[in-house]
Amino acid sequence: MTLNWQPQHLQNELIALFLLKEEDFEDLYVVASDPLVWEQHPNKLRYQREVFQKFFEGALLSQGAFLIRDKATNEIVGCSRFYDYNENQKSVLIGYTFIGRKFWGNGYNKALKKLMLEYAFLFVDKVYFHIGACNIRSQKAIVKIGAVKVDEFEVEYYGEEPKLNFVYLIEKGQW
Repeated sequence: MTLNWQPQHLQNELIALFLLKEEDFEDLYVVASDPLVWEQHPNKLRYQREVFQKFFEGALLSQGAFLIRDKATNEIVGCSRFYDYNENQKSVLIGYTFIGRKFWGNGYNKALKKLMLEYAFLFVDKVYFHIGACNIRSQKAIVKIGAVKVDEFEVEYYGEEPKLNFVYLIEKGQW
């Protein structure tokens, strides 16, 4: 069965998710060009245009990537995606998420994860998250919504060298 990991109508009271498109690059890069967004990320250079371009290409190829917009202002909040759907294990990953600093600490990440988890759990029983070993901010945020660390391993991001990541899990029955 082929599932649609890019539905066109994911939204809640705070944010709306839109299919990421090639023409979104410049506007999304404005958010991504802030070095502090990537400060704790395994690839700290992703604020650089050519490095971000690789990230963006991978997002488009994933067929699960979203542009996140603030519902009230229509401002770009950031980007996230579904990836690595495993039909046999009934699992999917949510990740490659970044949010502009303007939106930190204001419930945007929690609203995003809740929206994506609710959609994912229509089709799978497990949702995993890869989070960089040095990304303490994201680790704390994912634990706050109920994820449990289950593993550590090297993840090779599209067009990048492998980096140590922690693997977190939220199961449908616990959500």
